[in-house]
Amino acid sequence: MQEGINRRGLLLVLSSPSGAGKTSLARALLASDRGITMSVSVTTRAARPGEVDGRDYHFTDAASFAAMAERGELLEWARVFNNSYGTPRVPVEAAIKAGRDVLFDIDWQGAQQLSDKMAGDIVRVFILPPSGRALEERLKTRAQDPPEVVVARMAEAANELSHWAEYDYVIVNESFEESLAGLRAILTAARLKRDRQSGLTAFVRGLQGELR
Repeated sequence: MQEGINRRGLLLVLSSPSGAGKTSLARALLASDRGITMSVSVTTRAARPGEVDGRDYHFTDAASFAAMAERGELLEWARVFNNSYGTPRVPVEAAIKAGRDVLFDIDWQGAQQLSDKMAGDIVRVFILPPSGRALEERLKTRAQDPPEVVVARMAEAANELSHWAEYDYVIVNESFEESLAGLRAILTAARLKRDRQSGLTAFVRGLQGELR
């Protein structure tokens, strides 16, 4: 960043039906861009194989989660497939003020709540699968959920897809590399928006003075 110009961080929100690829895209973006960090959600669901508390999620019980929501410590929260998920407020607000970007892998309910609370800081991207058959195959090959949960996720997908028009950008995830390139382009453009950069007026006046 040019000296004298500071940038306010942004919230990059990815949403999609389960199995459309948003988590894989999120991980790839994080691996290739040091300027963005993942928002670690609080959840009441059990950890899946390989997940680490504090890295993938903050795992907690229902009573503790409810207490956090009651105290206003969550920017957003939602109940999905009998489990609760939420975003801790303090680390996100601190990152934004420090000029760091925060990536969210959340559903449409969470995106709506974030939009209501931080409208000027949010960039929303909806990830679509190339087809219903592809979505079903991805859910089956993921092998993280029992068959009855796969069926439930497929049934819920139609409802989730109905919210695509609430987002700023839409990516059809047929080619992972092309989808990742599109996501990077969206992030770059959002960072360069004039209203995200403070000190521009003074910087431009300085340039004008040098040219006179």
